[in-house]
Amino acid sequence: MKFLVTGGAGFIGSAVIRHLIQNTDHEVVNLDKLTYAGNLQSLKEVEDSPRYAFEKVDICDGPEVRRVFETHKPDVVMHLAAESHVDRSIDGPGEFIQTNIFGTYTMLEEARRYYKSLEGEKKARFRFHHISTDEVYGDLEGTDDLFTEETCYAPSSPYSASKAGSDHLVRAWQRTYGLPTIVTNCSNNYGPYHFPEKLIPLMILNALEGKPLPVYGKGNQIRDWLYVEDHARALVLVVTEGKVGETYNIGGHNEKQNIEVVKKICEILDAKVPREEGSYADLITFVPDRPGHDVRYAIDASKIQRELGWTPQETFETGLEKTVQWYLDNEWWWRAVLDGSYQRQRLGQNI
Repeated sequence: MKFLVTGGAGFIGSAVIRHLIQNTDHEVVNLDKLTYAGNLQSLKEVEDSPRYAFEKVDICDGPEVRRVFETHKPDVVMHLAAESHVDRSIDGPGEFIQTNIFGTYTMLEEARRYYKSLEGEKKARFRFHHISTDEVYGDLEGTDDLFTEETCYAPSSPYSASKAGSDHLVRAWQRTYGLPTIVTNCSNNYGPYHFPEKLIPLMILNALEGKPLPVYGKGNQIRDWLYVEDHARALVLVVTEGKVGETYNIGGHNEKQNIEVVKKICEILDAKVPREEGSYADLITFVPDRPGHDVRYAIDASKIQRELGWTPQETFETGLEKTVQWYLDNEWWWRAVLDGSYQRQRLGQNI
């Protein structure tokens, strides 16, 4: 089949494309605007494949999105394009409303237009898969509760509110117009090619450069961590074998306090690249907490395991070890991000 992946130059999107090209026979069209978080260097392993194509397009640009549908005629849409950083959403929510809500609306309308033109088997197998977050559920008060597919929405940040809005649009387009949609909500991802503003890569790279490791509050916020390559496998499984109209929660079964995560990173780095003086943990610095910071997220992923047979292959320990080692081995990638040279691609220049 031919997959249209929006946001394919982002962290999760690039993992999905690498998985599709390296482990399946499917074709992939990567639709990405190349905002600051879009990085085509994350796709260097697969960019020369004859089964891969790139379209630099904004999901809010209806005519251009329509052209992509008409040119490439995809069998499946995997919609990952989104603004996703909570701190940025607090500082500037407008861009999140535009991309995550209006952009999703534009994708839905162009997908609906395209779907109506299909016939036979191609129409029967078409799917629109919307990839969302567990943050739409708000947070959990106790230590035993889990987010299920029936948990009520209670978003806390402009980011999670915009994603909640896009989730509702997708379900409405399925119920009102009959567009064959599927929604997934995932827990915190980590792994290779993760943009350095996020917790795990930020801690790794700050530690390597001897900079402070800033931890919000006391670091007692709890997140369920999912290795990005496990997530990519789950997403492809859902869009190819999941049921239309269903929601699937995808989690890593790895609940950790943020401070635990940071200390574990320091332990791994202490073993692999020891500092001349002391431990990397000496760099941990507690900073004022983020406004409206959710305390705990935790996913019940039993539905996708029961119905589709998916379980994560990585534990948090094995996944974090692989992640730290990847950053140690791939300075070429993250150095270009830190110095900004990766952004030349946005201007159409060679890297």
